Amino acid sequence: MTTEIFKAKPKINLKHGVVEMNHGAGGRATHQLVEQLFMPAFDNPWLAQAQDQASFQVEPSRLVMTTDSHVISPLFFPGGDIGSLAVYGTINDIAMAGAKPLYLSASFILEEGFALRELQKIVLSMAKAAREAHVAVITGDTKVVEKGKGDGVFITTTGIGAVPQHVNITHKLSPEDKIILSGFIGDHGIAVMSQRQNLQFNTDLISDSAPLHELTKTMFEAVPHLNCLRDPTRGGLAGTLNEWANHYDVGFFIDENAIPVRDAVRGACELLGLDPLYVANEGKLVTVCSASDAEKVLIAMKAHPLGKQAAVIGEVIADSNCFVQMKTIFGGTRIVDWLTGDQLPRIC
Repeated sequence: MTTEIFKAKPKINLKHGVVEMNHGAGGRATHQLVEQLFMPAFDNPWLAQAQDQASFQVEPSRLVMTTDSHVISPLFFPGGDIGSLAVYGTINDIAMAGAKPLYLSASFILEEGFALRELQKIVLSMAKAAREAHVAVITGDTKVVEKGKGDGVFITTTGIGAVPQHVNITHKLSPEDKIILSGFIGDHGIAVMSQRQNLQFNTDLISDSAPLHELTKTMFEAVPHLNCLRDPTRGGLAGTLNEWANHYDVGFFIDENAIPVRDAVRGACELLGLDPLYVANEGKLVTVCSASDAEKVLIAMKAHPLGKQAAVIGEVIADSNCFVQMKTIFGGTRIVDWLTGDQLPRIC
């Protein structure tokens, strides 16, 4: 009888329980949280080793590594939540190197008092996103901070990927190179803002949050050599183009009429005093390729579900000032400068 009592494994109360400080103390409560919530969700052979690290093998190739922290508010939004966002955001950073994502690690910072049922939703969403992307979460960590010193859940993910031998990103831009965008911009930022306190408005928009590695794979199968590649998250399309212009010492000329923006996003931005060019995206990419390759890249992108609305939106120009210029819908020209301040905080 005594032996049976010691062998019993108390269940954590996922329905009514909350995160407590002892869940991060490294004792029995921590073990129960990991064993009963995280392990079943992320179940895979590497995690089952139950070590403080994961051992894995990769084929000889160039490896890519990235890390990303996620502090989005609210934690749940139309089209996703912080869990799936953490997976997709890290996968996409790897994909922008032309790499195939292989493994993820996940670190959770939990606030005391956060409902365990909400944590379970986030973890299950994260696990589902990883499985569907064929990427394993193979190691992780959990810490707890006092109530009032966090905001529910923060997640940091690190990813590792491998670059196929035929893939090459030249990181060289020349005048007349074409800029191609994979689809509508601003969906993620406006979907999140629609849920913010005191900023709610009627819209059917959902976040574009999605893994882009299959789209980039399709692109590189069509054209193995692209000049540069990026997912325009914080700072939006404008931030990406300004960063490239300054890094590569060139200018860009884009056409506002060619940039896909949903009417709902445009209307919401007008209401909030925002510019869609600066609004964050979580399932879009922008690439620059030679003019001779642009049609092949565009056809490949449009053949993929995440690239159906792909469009050539402009080209590289010689400009010692490294300006991003845009032909407006009214026929004039304006400078698309760096974002000043943070128009959409806590967006990813």
